[in-house]
Amino acid sequence: MLFLNEGEIIRNAASDKLRRLRRDALDILSKAVEAVDPKKAVQRMLKIEGKFLKTADIELDLERFNRIFVVGGGKAGVPMAEAVEAILGDRISDGALNVLEGAETGSSLTKIRLIGASHPIPGESGVRGVGQMMSLLTKTRKDDLVIVLISGGGSSLMTYPAGDVSLSDVQFLTDQLLRRGATINELNAVRKHLSVVKGGLMAKLASPASVLSLILSDVVDDPLDTIASGPTAPDQTTFDDAIEVLKKYCFWGNASEAVLRRLGKGLRGEIEETPKTGDPIFKRVYNVVVGSNLTAARAALRRAEALGYNSMLLSTSMEGEAREIGIILAGLAKEVRAREYPVEPPAALILGGETTVTVGGDGVGGRNQELALSASTKLEGMDSIIASLATDGIDGPTDAAGAIVDGSTMNKARSMGLEVSRFLDNNDSNQFFSRLGDALITGPTGTNVNDIMLILVVD
Repeated sequence: MLFLNEGEIIRNAASDKLRRLRRDALDILSKAVEAVDPKKAVQRMLKIEGKFLKTADIELDLERFNRIFVVGGGKAGVPMAEAVEAILGDRISDGALNVLEGAETGSSLTKIRLIGASHPIPGESGVRGVGQMMSLLTKTRKDDLVIVLISGGGSSLMTYPAGDVSLSDVQFLTDQLLRRGATINELNAVRKHLSVVKGGLMAKLASPASVLSLILSDVVDDPLDTIASGPTAPDQTTFDDAIEVLKKYCFWGNASEAVLRRLGKGLRGEIEETPKTGDPIFKRVYNVVVGSNLTAARAALRRAEALGYNSMLLSTSMEGEAREIGIILAGLAKEVRAREYPVEPPAALILGGETTVTVGGDGVGGRNQELALSASTKLEGMDSIIASLATDGIDGPTDAAGAIVDGSTMNKARSMGLEVSRFLDNNDSNQFFSRLGDALITGPTGTNVNDIMLILVVD
C-alpha cells in the first residue's frame, strides 16, 4: 500500500460519492508511482546479451572493458544500484554512490559503496561521497567503463564546491534561491558553475573512459543538462547565465566573495567554461533516460481508464507558482462539470510537472500541499477531487507527499475554525492538511519523477 494513511483519507470524505472518488484517486496515484519503480526501470532498460551490454539503442562490447566503475547520486540510487549490481555482478570493479541520508543502511550491495547525504540543502557527507567518486574517476583509462546512476535530488546529494567556494556558500545559495522561487533550471545554472562535477564535469573527470549514464528524470521535459545538474551531459548554461539568475533574485550583491570572484572570473574567461555540445569528451558518453514523469502519468491514465473514467493526460510540463496552478486545476474541474469539456464526467484529468513556491511566510509546507490548498478555495460544493503528489514522497520539509481536497474541504475547514487565506499567506499548508487529516503520507518512495496532479469529476 503506497499511502500509509489511506483509511483516514477515505474516512474523512463527507459523502459516499466523495469516499469513492478519494479511493479511486489514491488507487490511480499509487499506479503512477509503481510505474517508475527505479529497480524495475533499470531492469527493463539494461540487459546483457552475449558479450554486449544493451540499453535503448546502445550496445557496449563488455570484452572491451578491463574495469567497470559505478558512481552517481540521487534519491533513487539504492534500487538503481541494486539492479545494476544484479545485472553486472562481479564485472563491477568498484563503486561509490551518494543516496538520501538513511537509505545507505540495510542494502545487500557488495560492490557499490553507499554514502548517505543530505537534501535539499547539501552537507559534508555528500562532499565526502563525491570525493570518493572523484578518486575512482581520476584513475580511469580508455579501456574502462563508468556507469553513472542519476536520479532526482542528485544536484544536492552530489555537491563538491569548486575552487575556494565553500560548502556553506553553496548551502546558503541553495536555501535562498529555493525560498525565492527559483526554478530548477535557474538553481542548477548557478550550482553547475560552482561545482567540480556538475555541468558535464563528471564526464570530463572520467575521460578517456566510456561513460553510460542511466537517468531517472525529475525535471520537466527531461533536459539532460538539468537533471541532477547534468554531470555527464553537455551544459547549455554559462557563467553569464548563473550571474543573471543571482541578479534576477536580487542576490548578486549578497553572495559571498568567493562566489562572486569565481563567477566573475568565469565571465571574463579566466576560468574554463563547463563543457558544451561538440566537446570531444562526449564522444564516448551515452545518456539514457530509464524513467520519467511521462512514464508515471501514462500509468495513471491507464488506471483511470480501467476504473471507468473518461480520461485525458493534459500535460507533463506544468510549471509555475503552486497556488496559481491550483486555481487553474480547479478551473479545469469546473469546465468539465459545466460544459463536459475536455471530457464528460465521470472524468479524470492527469497532469505532471513541478511547481514552485515563493516563500513569504514562516509556515511549513510544500508545493503540492500549497497547490491543493489553493485549489480547495474554488472547489466548494462540487463532487470533485484534486490531488497533488510528489512522487518521491517528500513535499517540502514535511512528512507529507502532497494533499487531497474536494468540494467539502472549505466547509470542513470553517467548521474547525481554519481560515484558508491565513494558511496560504503564511505558506503553512502542512499545518492545514495535518489538522484536516488530508495530507498524503507515503514515506520516501525510493523514486523521483516530479509531481503528479489528478482531477476527478463526477455528475
